[in-house]
Amino acid sequence: MFCIKNMKMKDKNILERLKKGDTIHLNDPEYYIINNIVNRTIKLSQKLNNSIDIQQVRNCIGEITELAIDESTTIFPPFYTNFGRFITLGKNVFINHACSFLDMGGITIEDDVLIGPKVNLVTENHPLDPNQRKAIITKPILVKKGAWIGAGATVLPGITIGKNAVVAAGAVVSGDVPDDTVVGGIPAKIIKSIY
Repeated sequence: MFCIKNMKMKDKNILERLKKGDTIHLNDPEYYIINNIVNRTIKLSQKLNNSIDIQQVRNCIGEITELAIDESTTIFPPFYTNFGRFITLGKNVFINHACSFLDMGGITIEDDVLIGPKVNLVTENHPLDPNQRKAIITKPILVKKGAWIGAGATVLPGITIGKNAVVAAGAVVSGDVPDDTVVGGIPAKIIKSIY
């Protein structure tokens, strides 16, 4: 049974395993694939953060994500990502300056989302066991249509921010946010319903 499980694991490349949330160790024989993407993203991020207009920023983000960024979406630099390949941005999205997206687990931003300055979206974590701590464990973040994440908020791995929800400035979101609610605090709790 152990051999079959390991054989199946080797059939999946490291990017599929990252998105699935498997534990990825630094000594994984495919870890070089992650390093190659990270190195490319570092180079492109320098270009992105030296852009002189919004269209250049869109083009650079598109190069990093390998996806076209809709003309209705605006990102203010500086913008930080360690990986970039697993970011998906919808239409009419606004991302203010100095945001950080750690996206190895996948970050999906749906249409009409507002993201304030200095927001952190973090899909990556590490095992608690000190002997395993340098390994990476990922869980995706989904920000649904019409949501607004306030300045300086942090969204942790595996979280869904509901449709039209509001995350107050400075909140740390460690649990899913229901549609049409306002959350705030550390850890974020429901403050009120929008309707």
